[in-house]
Amino acid sequence: MKMTNIKMKNILIDRLQRSNWTIEYDNKSEQLRIEDKETNLGMTISVPSIVSKWEERKEKAIDEIVYYVEEALKAMAEKQKLAGKENHIFPVIRSASFPIETKDGKKLIYEDHTAETRVYYALDLGTTYRLIDVPFAEQEGWKEEQVKQVARFNIRSLGSTCKEDEVAGNKFYFINTNDGYDASRILNDSLLEKMAKKMEGTMTGAIPHQDVLIFGDIRNDNGYNILGQLTMHFFTEGRVPITALPFLYENKELEPIFVLAQNNKRH
Repeated sequence: MKMTNIKMKNILIDRLQRSNWTIEYDNKSEQLRIEDKETNLGMTISVPSIVSKWEERKEKAIDEIVYYVEEALKAMAEKQKLAGKENHIFPVIRSASFPIETKDGKKLIYEDHTAETRVYYALDLGTTYRLIDVPFAEQEGWKEEQVKQVARFNIRSLGSTCKEDEVAGNKFYFINTNDGYDASRILNDSLLEKMAKKMEGTMTGAIPHQDVLIFGDIRNDNGYNILGQLTMHFFTEGRVPITALPFLYENKELEPIFVLAQNNKRH
């Protein structure tokens, strides 16, 4: 059986039907939004990414996403507090098109990162996390800047072990711990500087989805093609896609680049 996005959407809607949940499908983004009716908290999943996983793992991929959604919404339904949870506040990166308010109009705490990305702030709940909105922070007696500072400190405390690969004379480094904050590690300035010291060519980075951070040591033109292909591959497979564009890292700044694979150009 060939799995299509429409078939997968219908399977997921059927498997995720609960009397206390609402499910909405966005045809344009091909995403399902599942929310708890009482708390108005929920999560969004990309249907094409589940199709990709199904092609490799069949029904197990569907079972995993159903379990993930159930556990996530269960955790969100519990009363959440920031007090005593200082070590559980982390930054998360999303695309620049990600909403800056919750569905019920509460402003999320965020800041711009690059032209392609924004940084949001989350309270880790174990199997999932809750994005921190301004009213929630204020109700807990926290200022926005305090949330940001604590989150930035915590991201520096996470491990950053890399797997290395060499392709056509170019080196690539992957951080993929699946703790939900792999992409967020790109906010760790000391990690970026540490990686910069390893580079023999041009330093690049990529955060195609939330569960991977890629550094590239680009030593020839073909390296840009490989980086572009790698980034797109991970972008299409990620549970929470961020951006298919890689970055140049120069002068301690990240700049998105567009790779034209057919003629080895970058812009």
